Amino acid sequence: MFESLTQKLEAAFKKLRGQGKITTQNIEESLREVRRALLDADVNYKVVKQFIEDVQKRAVGQEVLASFTPGQLIIKIIHDEMVKLLGESKADIVTAQSPPTVILVAGLQGSGKTTFSAKLANHLKGKGRFPLLVGVDVHRPAAIDQLEVLGRQIEIPVYVERGVGAVKIAQNSIDFARKNIRDTVIIDTAGRLHVDEEMMKEVEAIRDITQPHEILFVVDAMTGQDAVHTAKAFHERLNFDGVVLTKLDGDSRGGAALSIRAVVQKPIKFIGVGEKLDALEPFYPDRIASRILGMGDIVTLVEKAQEHFNEAKAIKLEEKLRKSQFTFEDFLDQLREVKKMGSLSQVMGMIPGMSRMQANTEIDEKSLIRVEAIIQSMTAEERSRPSIINGNRRRRIALGSGTAVQDVNRLLKQFEEMQKMMKRFKKGNMRRAVQGMQFPMN
Repeated sequence: MFESLTQKLEAAFKKLRGQGKITTQNIEESLREVRRALLDADVNYKVVKQFIEDVQKRAVGQEVLASFTPGQLIIKIIHDEMVKLLGESKADIVTAQSPPTVILVAGLQGSGKTTFSAKLANHLKGKGRFPLLVGVDVHRPAAIDQLEVLGRQIEIPVYVERGVGAVKIAQNSIDFARKNIRDTVIIDTAGRLHVDEEMMKEVEAIRDITQPHEILFVVDAMTGQDAVHTAKAFHERLNFDGVVLTKLDGDSRGGAALSIRAVVQKPIKFIGVGEKLDALEPFYPDRIASRILGMGDIVTLVEKAQEHFNEAKAIKLEEKLRKSQFTFEDFLDQLREVKKMGSLSQVMGMIPGMSRMQANTEIDEKSLIRVEAIIQSMTAEERSRPSIINGNRRRRIALGSGTAVQDVNRLLKQFEEMQKMMKRFKKGNMRRAVQGMQFPMN
């Protein structure tokens, strides 16, 4: 997420290192690079112009404190201005005083609207809500079928009616939700390949009949400036309440995230960071600004860890480590816990300073899959007693996992080294060791 923009901004900040004071000359040189980096990231040029002016007004002539370098100070100023640009604080979903809360989801075809609807339902379910998905896209072949499949995956009901108009389906779904004690109705509307009058009239009619408490506009972050133009067109007709950016885990340059709120003056509420139905994050402007500037996002990383951390398993694992009984079976369980937190690049991007390492190191996302395949190709006895794995067994494991014998040897060696490291931990530090375990990645 934002890797290219982050690297270019860091290159611009290097120009200020070693300076004793931020002057008009050196700030102009650095901000010229910042301006270029933002424009390359497809940020709206008017937004860039205003952003640079705001930073320049705050930066010029400021004395550098003893504990700061000019580079650190300008990063702080840019961070503060970027947080203001992105919205300053997290914007929550509105909740109706009298259920059900109605959420209308709109956007172009291909923006990830249907998948987001399911992700949002899953997210709200995790918060203790009882959502209902409603498919009113009667125009796109198999659109409602897709929503039903996603609903089954997350065990959330989907309201559908065949051979009925979109407006009537939406209207009937509200009554259905009340009768079946569903406190949130998420309406997935139809999309088109481009904004057209027929599409807008249908969405407006659904809005008028359902009176939604929240209208969310879903946009593909990879579309750059087109995302901003589309957002303006939808906002003029629907006056939506918030924006959802999808596919931020892909090859997006980040321009949409930095432009949309400034242009339409509506908050970004969620970001999609993967294909899985749990790959949805609330949008925190300060955290995103920190990621863009290469400062990491430890708070989100800790929240993800806590979400997937099993206290009972950790205590059991801690006991095994104390008794030197840690096996490949335990290792496999921990590996799966790490995978639940997201891709390696996402996790590394939340750690301060790791963006520089990512720039110089190619992250092999398939390495975890290879490690898991190797362990799964072992017998139960081999997982509990790796010392019995001789040459013949290694060849069999390699063949069964589709890897090379060298890969098996490397994993066995790294596992042995990790066991030795664990034995060196003192009893009082064992819990920290469990929570901070690292795994072979290559």
